[in-house]
Amino acid sequence: MTDVPDLYTSELQGRVAIVTGSTRNIGRAIAHELAAAGAAVTINCRTAKAEAEAVAAEIEEKGGKAMAFLADVTDPKAVTAMVEATLARFGRLDILVNNAAVRKEAEFDQISLDEWRQILSIVLDGAFLCAQASLPAMMRAGGGAIVNIGGLTGHTGARKRAHVITAKAGVVGLTKALAFDLAPHNITVNCVSPGLIDTPRAGDTPAHRAEHKTVVGRLGQSTDVAATIRMLCGPRARYITGQTIHVNGGVFMG
Repeated sequence: MTDVPDLYTSELQGRVAIVTGSTRNIGRAIAHELAAAGAAVTINCRTAKAEAEAVAAEIEEKGGKAMAFLADVTDPKAVTAMVEATLARFGRLDILVNNAAVRKEAEFDQISLDEWRQILSIVLDGAFLCAQASLPAMMRAGGGAIVNIGGLTGHTGARKRAHVITAKAGVVGLTKALAFDLAPHNITVNCVSPGLIDTPRAGDTPAHRAEHKTVVGRLGQSTDVAATIRMLCGPRARYITGQTIHVNGGVFMG
C-alpha cells in the first residue's frame, strides 16, 4: 500500500501503544507510523472486528507487532479490558493516542440531547477514560506520551457542527489539564489538530471545507498527521507538553 510507511526503524523499539479508532483513515495511519518506529500497537474500534484485524495483520506483515481489540471507549469496563489485554499481550504501555470520534453535521436546532451527549461522550469521555485507565501502566513504565486528536473547527468554528466543535475544543482543555497533572509522572500530553485532510468520508463533504484553503496548495494526507504524532511520542519530544500542534497546511495559524 502507498499510504503506510515501508521503512521500519527503532526510536520506539520496546514501547507499546494503544490507538483508539484506528481501523481507517488517520487512525490507521497513526497505528502504522508508530509500528514503523518500532512500537507494538493495539488497534481499537467499537465493532468493526474484521477491519481492526486487517490493520493488525498489515502491521505484522511488515515485521511489526500488533493486536486488535474491540472496545467502546465510552464504557469504563471495556476500556479497562483493552488496557489489560494490551498489558497481557505486550507487557507494558507507553503511548496512548485518543483518536476515536464521530463527526456529524446538523443544524443546531436539530441536534437532540442524545446526539449531543453521544458526540461529547465518544470524544471527551473516551479520552478521559482511556487516559485514566492507562495511567497506572505508564507510571510503572517510568513515563509515557498521550496524544489527543483535536480538529480544525474546534479553533475556527463552523456551521452545523456545534456538538463536534464543543467536543474538540474540550480536548484542548483536557490536554492542558493532563499536561499539568501527569508531568510529575514523566508523561507528556499533547493535542494534534488536523485540518483539511484528504480522507474518504461517508456522505457529503463537510461545508466548512469550501470556506478554507491551505497555503501550501494541497490537502493533507493521513500520513502528515501520523508523522507528527510519531515525533511527539518519541524520545526527542520529551520537552513538549500541553501543546496543540496544528497540521493543516496553514489554514489556521494558532
